[in-house]
Amino acid sequence: MKAKTSAAWEHVQLAAKLADLKDDHYRTVLTLSAMLEILIDKGIITREELSAKAVALDAQLESLISASLHPMA
Repeated sequence: MKAKTSAAWEHVQLAAKLADLKDDHYRTVLTLSAMLEILIDKGIITREELSAKAVALDAQLESLISASLHPMA
């Protein structure tokens, strides 16, 4: 019976860690969004520049991932 209790407790702990990660992720995204809005409001960057950079970084990351999954291609 102790093994079942231990496994159940591990699931509870895992769920708590996941909840903490979700909260951390939300706060990180919120902070980043606020910073980007400030930069846009101050005219330091435009939404178009931000979007173009995001597309470029995404393509670069996809290329790196693809190269690591298919090193001989």
